[in-house]
Amino acid sequence: MAQSQIAMDAPARLLSLDFFRGATVAAMILVNNPGDWGNIYAPLEHASWNGCTPTDLIFPFFLFIVGVSIAYAMGNKKTQFGGHGKTILKALKRALILFGLGLFLSLYPKVFTEPIEAFQNVRIPGVLQRIAVVFFFSAILFLKSSEKNLFRIFVVILAVYWAMMTFIPVPGVGYANLEKETNLGAWIDRSIFTEAHLWKAAKTWDPEGLLSTLPAIATGLFGVLVGIYLKRKDIDPATKIAWLFCSGTAAVALGLIWDLQFPINKSLWTSSFVLYTGGLATIILAFCFWIIDIQRYNRFTKPFVVYGVNAITVFFLSGLIPRTLRMFSVKAADGSEISLQTWLYSGFTSFLSPINASLAWAITFVLFWLVVLWVMYNKKIIIKV
Repeated sequence: MAQSQIAMDAPARLLSLDFFRGATVAAMILVNNPGDWGNIYAPLEHASWNGCTPTDLIFPFFLFIVGVSIAYAMGNKKTQFGGHGKTILKALKRALILFGLGLFLSLYPKVFTEPIEAFQNVRIPGVLQRIAVVFFFSAILFLKSSEKNLFRIFVVILAVYWAMMTFIPVPGVGYANLEKETNLGAWIDRSIFTEAHLWKAAKTWDPEGLLSTLPAIATGLFGVLVGIYLKRKDIDPATKIAWLFCSGTAAVALGLIWDLQFPINKSLWTSSFVLYTGGLATIILAFCFWIIDIQRYNRFTKPFVVYGVNAITVFFLSGLIPRTLRMFSVKAADGSEISLQTWLYSGFTSFLSPINASLAWAITFVLFWLVVLWVMYNKKIIIKV
């Protein structure tokens, strides 16, 4: 009887999902905006290649959340009369906007000062671009496939990607490998985008490259499958939580086992990485769902919820502001000209060690956006992309 009552009381919209999304975006802003890229605490850095740090979890968690959100936002449209044409067009429009925002971040601010050079060297892959692609294909697959077929597609993607990366000889190299510049994905990126349009820190490969977007779609489908299960009304919450914990733990274990042959690697977005990070995301969401939505312990959630409801907006603007600050110059105490961002950051380095100053700057940046988003939330300003 108590379980039935809890099931009836479970909300249609997941506050825990907004909380999880907000925490993920806040963490993303924290790791993307250190005061000094040369002074960063180890957990706030990406793994140099194979392996997984806490920072490496952030992007797959967000794509997982995109998948869960699709199941909740489009669930009623899956069986709508008259087909899915309008829903797919709406999803395409949103994906194009996200992709365009990502390109704009890559172009800004040079597009206003040296537009020709900016377009000649613009990085085409990127975080928002990958979110756009994963969202669009995950949405279509959700609308057009049954739950069983979604799982089959998920498994096929992981298996096919593993086979491609570990068995197909790379042209010009002669053998399959998983190294930074000589793997199959890097070769495809250089062949299609050319080095001018890849990640500027590497130029010969891209962490958001074309081929590795395929398993990133699998991460989105992992979230879709979890979202479908969470929405089921014929299962009581306690059973849902138990199965999600078990499934998440199994995925983590499978990822760690596969890591022995196909290493966990964010830049390659390996199949083992999909299972490992998707499993962890499932466990975290299950825990948040039980505490926040079922037990109703939610007083602590607002700082993260305000991030969650305007996630794309704050991610885009948080990338725009530092670029804008670097456009303006001010005079330093010694008379030299420095960027406005460097001048502001000097206030932290004057009394903190380099690594703590770098962290303090990042935390201050997160808190600044928290204030802005809190005001927007209270005024019910939610910018949907």
